[in-house]
Amino acid sequence: MTHSPTSSNDPLHGITLERLLTELVDHYGWPGLAQRININCFKSDPSIKSSLKFLRRTPWARQKVEELYLDTQHNNPWKQP
Repeated sequence: MTHSPTSSNDPLHGITLERLLTELVDHYGWPGLAQRININCFKSDPSIKSSLKFLRRTPWARQKVEELYLDTQHNNPWKQP
């Protein structure tokens, strides 16, 4: 695959935080997500909406979620390239 000069090398380019979080919840469930990333919005009455609000305000937590997403995608042999 060739990249044009305007394409991004960011593996998360074009993926919204909502999509990323939804895919992680679908893959791990809220309990599994809370086990991997220890933040209250995943443990106490979790929802996509409340988690997105927290993650958008909390850079370190967002970074952990993005890293888990990338690890999950990298280790998934069924994921399309």
